[in-house]
Amino acid sequence: MCVDKRKHRSFGRKFGQRIRLLRGEQGVTQEQLAERAGISVDFLSLIERGRSSPSFENLDELADALEVSVAELFSFEGGSSEAE
Repeated sequence: MCVDKRKHRSFGRKFGQRIRLLRGEQGVTQEQLAERAGISVDFLSLIERGRSSPSFENLDELADALEVSVAELFSFEGGSSEAE
């Protein structure tokens, strides 16, 4: 597998884990977050598993739904031990 693809997948997994962590900290289900963000539960599940990437608009909606800044969605330091 190409190094760039591995990096992309690793980033996608880290991002998805960050969304899952933030959602868990707020005690929000996938269904609740998806509804708040205006996306499908299936799409949110794909994002959390690192299998799909949100658009800029989706990022904005997810940040609003989680009541964090878009930048905080990308704050991976000190996050879940599952990140690597």
